[in-house]
Amino acid sequence: MTASTAPAHTDWTALRNFAALRGQQRVSLTPVCNIGCWFCHNESDTPPALTRNTPGLEHRARTLTADDLLTTINALRQAGLKRVYFTGGEPLTSPLARDVLTGLTPAGADGSYTLITNGTRVRTHRSWLAQAPLDKIKVSLHYFSDDSFRAIAGTRLPISRVLDGIETARELFERVELNCLLQKENAHEVRRILDYALERRMPVQFIELVGTDFNADRASSALAADDIVSHLRTLTREEHVEIAGVGQGRRVFRIDGVEVDVIHRDLGRHHVGQCGPCPLRKQCVEGFWALRVDHGGGVQPCLLRDDLRLDVQDLLNEPDKLAAAVADHVTGFTEGTL
Repeated sequence: MTASTAPAHTDWTALRNFAALRGQQRVSLTPVCNIGCWFCHNESDTPPALTRNTPGLEHRARTLTADDLLTTINALRQAGLKRVYFTGGEPLTSPLARDVLTGLTPAGADGSYTLITNGTRVRTHRSWLAQAPLDKIKVSLHYFSDDSFRAIAGTRLPISRVLDGIETARELFERVELNCLLQKENAHEVRRILDYALERRMPVQFIELVGTDFNADRASSALAADDIVSHLRTLTREEHVEIAGVGQGRRVFRIDGVEVDVIHRDLGRHHVGQCGPCPLRKQCVEGFWALRVDHGGGVQPCLLRDDLRLDVQDLLNEPDKLAAAVADHVTGFTEGTL
């Protein structure tokens, strides 16, 4: 689907409602990653693990420049999407990372910029990261030993590289968080990861697997959150459930002031009109919680539906029309008319 002209009378309601419900921009700076986690959905691009193992299979080509991405980010921020997350692949492998992250305009009191990283390249880019107006670094820590790192991410890098990246991030930024996907490969390390986070007073999130066709052959590795939830209840009585906003519901625990949350699939998720007849709905456990912006000029409301990807490259010179076209697209998605 290509956006050539913005609608004459844009209805901003759906986009603004989405923003008010804490919907976010997820900006994929690159699909390339220096590791290859088996479960990676790569923000709807071809996962690194597949490109490594499948001759001739490639990622979506990069067509945007750093200025193009900044134009898109700012246009959507002006339209209300002020919570911006930078992802990949591994975003710090992107040649655009420095110019984009240091070129951001102030997020403002009601906005934020978060970098999601595997941690392995934080020290390498330390000097310029210190100049980036990021509010938070979120490090994926799905492993806690060389063996589990190799089993999950298909890498020979040592786990010390990730842990060093976490410590470097803590030196640079006030807020550093962890996230951990629950799986059989790390079941024996989940409590150690929790202890590591609590000792350093870092918020941590435990996540149940989001199934996609990319990881269907390893679906048996998915681990329910019941064990970690039971363990957390032995550590604190401060627990509540959040199901407001968009995305999946979560259980939130507070242990000595440190927040630990669990993305629990049985708490429901936010779907919209387009989801009703969707042939992939049974595979979806996320709902509509992010607009994914990719380095190929696409804006996509749904992880599993590439056919709903909106190409905004023709509108990069007209940010107002770009934002209006995205608003119209979100309206169509929520009303089920795309």
